[in-house]
Amino acid sequence: MNALEWIQYLDLQPHPEGGFYKSTYQSQLTTQQKQGERPLYTSIYFLLRSQDVSHFHRLQSDEIWYFHGGSSLTVHMITPQGLYEEVQLGLDIRNGEVPQFNVPKHTIFGSSVKEQNTFSLVGCMVSPGFDFADFELFEEEELLSQYPGYEGIIKKLT
Repeated sequence: MNALEWIQYLDLQPHPEGGFYKSTYQSQLTTQQKQGERPLYTSIYFLLRSQDVSHFHRLQSDEIWYFHGGSSLTVHMITPQGLYEEVQLGLDIRNGEVPQFNVPKHTIFGSSVKEQNTFSLVGCMVSPGFDFADFELFEEEELLSQYPGYEGIIKKLT
């Protein structure tokens, strides 16, 4: 199946950070956070086409990414300590890809598809559960002023 077929089949909608998503589960159990009550965890499908990027953003919770199909996905991160890291999410484990990965809370991150003219389909589980009130999307100028050494990737993902 191509990206459009997956988008239609899974009824994915545009995501504010880029790509397409659909909420698939929200725990009925809750936990109290500084920001208020949150579900214990939430889960979504997320599809990113090679012509799109998931823009740099930050969550107040951990997010575990699960590779489902398509081309591998690069998760780009700026850690709370200011270090740039990337992880290849995919099934080619002999070449360093991993089928799942946790992005720790407070990490600035985004993603891009490795191969041209394709897509990546992943699942994302956030714990404590995702709430748009905890979602912080970054502007280019803000990140460049804090991390001028990462200009290339910041310009790509903002």
